[in-house]
Amino acid sequence: MELALSDVRGLSLDLKGIGHAFGATVALDEIDLTVAAGELIALLGPSGCGKTTMLQIIAGFLRPSRGEVRFDGARVEHIPANRRRIGMVFQNYALFPHLTVFENVAYGLRARKTAKDVVAAKVEQMLGLAQMASFARRLPGELSGGQQQRVALARALAIDPGLVLLDEPFSALDKNLRLDMQIEIKSLLKTFGVTSIIVTHDQEEALSMADRIVVLNKGRIEQIDSPDALYDRPASLFISSFIGHTNLLRGTVTDADRVQLDAGPEIDLGRSAQRRRGTPVTISVRPENITFGAEWPGAILVTIRATVPLGAVSVTEGVTASGEAVKVSQARAAGLAKAQVGETAWLAISDVSRVSIFSTPVDDVSKHQQRSV
Repeated sequence: MELALSDVRGLSLDLKGIGHAFGATVALDEIDLTVAAGELIALLGPSGCGKTTMLQIIAGFLRPSRGEVRFDGARVEHIPANRRRIGMVFQNYALFPHLTVFENVAYGLRARKTAKDVVAAKVEQMLGLAQMASFARRLPGELSGGQQQRVALARALAIDPGLVLLDEPFSALDKNLRLDMQIEIKSLLKTFGVTSIIVTHDQEEALSMADRIVVLNKGRIEQIDSPDALYDRPASLFISSFIGHTNLLRGTVTDADRVQLDAGPEIDLGRSAQRRRGTPVTISVRPENITFGAEWPGAILVTIRATVPLGAVSVTEGVTASGEAVKVSQARAAGLAKAQVGETAWLAISDVSRVSIFSTPVDDVSKHQQRSV
């Protein structure tokens, strides 16, 4: 029996005005999200932001306090989890320890009273796709974490779901194994053509796997975008700080396209700051967008505090006269001069078009003013 991938179709998903509260605690507030059939979405955010609650509502484990959940345009809030064409991959894999790999993958099919010959053929297909066919007779306790994860995914896909939900699926794996598994799982989900939603607090995981990322903060969606757009064009100061690493430098708008930094220089943004003269702002500059240079207009003078080798790159941190830390990320290369701790150095922004600018929060402005007095 051959797996007809063309017959597998992911469900589209629409969340309309979803809100949910646990007593007086608001977990989700006015969530609107549309996911296309076959799309792989990551729900990303800090602990307590609402991503797990959203996953449980989509799965049918929770009924939202308000709003609509639609699969292929049809409302499903009243439909129980076992009737939603959903496959689940849990954080701890949730394999039955007393059942073999074959029996674990067959479990959902047998629960649906699928014919014996169909179950055998389907399980064989899924284990082949997951590269686990030779482990069919083993128990979960005899498998590595990565192997257990493949079995959990094979079990989720065996029931021909329209939507697969993955809850922190890589958190139990060693860091060296995670990237390999992320590539394998993404490839398998895309080959299968199923719509997928992964919950994670790991930025690299979301950036490497998702077609689009939904960033949540305090129960609300901060931004929905592709990994590249989130990194290069963050919509808020929170996104800029949360996604990847960045340098946040305070300053004041002096002209339509110029900002006087507290760190010393005035920089030309090359575009309108879209704020009035005298407005306190914070600019965000990625560490790889800063280079060591010479004293020239726009350069920032720092005192080197530390240099940290991180495999393929080296990160150097300096401190400005205003006390702000600035990190510089450089690809390691033979003969690359290393800045020494305690030395002064000039830093330059390589590409001002990649600098993001945000209005400084009122609380931060008042704190800064108090320090300056």
